[in-house]
Amino acid sequence: MSAPAFAYTIELLNFEHNRVDFRCGTEALDRYLREQASQDLRRYVATPFVLHDVDANRIAGYYTLAATSIQVADLPEALRARLPRYPLVPATLLGRLAVDERYQGQGLGAFLLVDALRRSLMSEIAAMAVVVDAKDEQARAFYEHHGFTLFPGQLRRLYLPMTLIKRQFS
Repeated sequence: MSAPAFAYTIELLNFEHNRVDFRCGTEALDRYLREQASQDLRRYVATPFVLHDVDANRIAGYYTLAATSIQVADLPEALRARLPRYPLVPATLLGRLAVDERYQGQGLGAFLLVDALRRSLMSEIAAMAVVVDAKDEQARAFYEHHGFTLFPGQLRRLYLPMTLIKRQFS
C-alpha cells in the first residue's frame, strides 16, 4: 500500500466537495455519496471521509465510519473467552468504502482502509473491533486479504479485532 501519486487530503465530507462527478461503478455507493452522506453526517449517523485530489478538485474515494455493536455470542469461542461477559461489545462499522473509477487500480482502496483503521484505533471511544459488511465476494476477498475474519456462520460480515489493528500500527 502506497500513498496516492497526487496531492491529496483526507477530510470530512463538506459542501465544497463535488459529489456529483463521483462514479465508482456501483450505483448504490455513488447515490449514497450524492444524496445521503451529508445527511448522515449532519444527523450523527455516519461520518464520511473523502480522499480529495487537490489538483483536480475531485473526490478520488471515500469511506464512512459509525458506531455499532457485536453480539459476543457471534464471536469465536477463543475471542469470547478474553472478553467481559457482556451480551454486546462496542465496535466501529466501516459502512462504505469506494474509489472513483478514474482512480481505481492504484491501491487507493487499501490506502483508504488503512486510514479508516487508523482513525478507528485513535478514537477516544472504545471499540473492540472494526466490522464490515462486504457487498459481494470481491469485497469480501479484499477485506480478508487485509486481515478481516468472517463472523462464524455469516457469508459477508467480517471483523478485525482492535488488538490486531494496534499491532499493525506499532
